[in-house]
Amino acid sequence: MKRLTLITTFMMACLMILNAGGQDYSIGKKISIQSDVLDEERTIIVYTPLHYDTRIDSYPVMYLLDGAAHFHHASGIVQFISNQGLIPEMIVVAVTNVDRTRDFSPTRIEKWPTTGGAEKFLNFLSDELIPYVDKKFRTQPFNILTGHSFGGEFAAYALLYKPEVFDAYIAISPYLMYDDDFVVKEAKTKLMSDYPDDVQFYMTIGNEPDYFESLSAFEEIIEEKLPKGFEFSYVKMENENHGSMPHLSIYKGLEWIYSDWRLPDETLAEGLTAIDEHYDFISRKYGYTIDAPEYVINLLGYNYLRKEDYSAAIKVFSENVERYPKSANVYDSLGETLEKDGKLKEAGKNYKKAVKIASKTVNPNLLIYQKNLERVNRKIAQL
Repeated sequence: MKRLTLITTFMMACLMILNAGGQDYSIGKKISIQSDVLDEERTIIVYTPLHYDTRIDSYPVMYLLDGAAHFHHASGIVQFISNQGLIPEMIVVAVTNVDRTRDFSPTRIEKWPTTGGAEKFLNFLSDELIPYVDKKFRTQPFNILTGHSFGGEFAAYALLYKPEVFDAYIAISPYLMYDDDFVVKEAKTKLMSDYPDDVQFYMTIGNEPDYFESLSAFEEIIEEKLPKGFEFSYVKMENENHGSMPHLSIYKGLEWIYSDWRLPDETLAEGLTAIDEHYDFISRKYGYTIDAPEYVINLLGYNYLRKEDYSAAIKVFSENVERYPKSANVYDSLGETLEKDGKLKEAGKNYKKAVKIASKTVNPNLLIYQKNLERVNRKIAQL
């Protein structure tokens, strides 16, 4: 089996520090936990969304195998495409290796003496790591397991042996030929006929001919059984090689898992009721309550504002204030609309509230909110 070559040092991957204007910039937090299941200390690297510390939102979690190698680029993917509204913001938990051959292999074979530890490692994830993350961070009950090569083979193993632990999987160039196609053979009997909580499995392969036969056999079993509540996608990326597969696979895999996430343009045009219906739909699909985000409601409000439909805009922005009372931005948007509608005193009250909240949360838009408040106060003084 080909091992993934580490391109960067461990510290560069787990904690990328950039010097920007004399200030350190960190994208991850390194945490060590003691595992009773594995009888050893394990290290994880955790990425949280940009506004995690200033909001009360909870987030789905992606558990990333071979964590030191993939944390930097995977967390960047999550940050970028969530900002585009293609997926939700999420927490990334990168699990660094101690002995990946031991942890990812389901059976013991003589040529690799430490093999056969997948059962213990899966128990570590399900019984120790996930409960720890759920306790220490604000999480939603939606977990994604992502693994490459031997880690991809482990993802398939986890699907078969503990399907209740993860809601979605990204198996990148999975090494399914391990031990004479052990996992493929297990799929014949262990793949469930019905997944009541719904499961998504995204599998990829590059220009890697040695892998084709095993992956095709795995695909055939799934197509033959057609389990209920099981979404499956097998994507061949013929221009990629084993080393280049992870980045593109994670990007495309997250897009596929959250293919229904993005709000259609026509839904935004239909108004708040249609928006709420969309988020009710994806709440049912992903198994937890997903509210219409503040920024989406704001987009609707500004659509009305551009049309100078002040009454409709005020109604929408007021609703956003009701839903997100701890956000400075919602008060500023409402204040802007009231100001344009000539309701200066009401506008001033909302600008003042925006400034107050922004001052407490070190909001980067504080100066804008202050200027808005000063401007409307000058207008009021001239009355």
